Amino acid sequence: MGVFLRWLGAFGLLSATFNPTQWNFYRWAEAHYTTQLPVTVLLGLLLAVAYIIYVGATLRSLGAFGMLLVAAVFAALIWVLVDWGILATGNSALNIWLGILTLSLVLGIGLSWSILWQRMSGQATVDEVDE
Repeated sequence: MGVFLRWLGAFGLLSATFNPTQWNFYRWAEAHYTTQLPVTVLLGLLLAVAYIIYVGATLRSLGAFGMLLVAAVFAALIWVLVDWGILATGNSALNIWLGILTLSLVLGIGLSWSILWQRMSGQATVDEVDE
């Protein structure tokens, strides 16, 4: 359940920032930044902090190459589904949602990697602490 919640948090963060609907920070800030500048800055900073936490934890656990590898696996899966005719790429809104899904899976796996690694290998991971 923890892995699912981490992925759901990443999906919520990405879709709250931008999605093809009108319900996202980007479109709200674009429409209200002149009248609601302090709130826009505050929400933008909160989103930035959340991204720093998510991306930082993912980089620490997977590394840049691992992030690219996980993204490539999901991109190849989408490619297979398009090739088999299950997905169509003509709908731009669907493409944006697929991008959000892929990025959220990369972040969710990065946040959950130590849990997943322990389940797969039986080995626990610990942080190195310099004294």
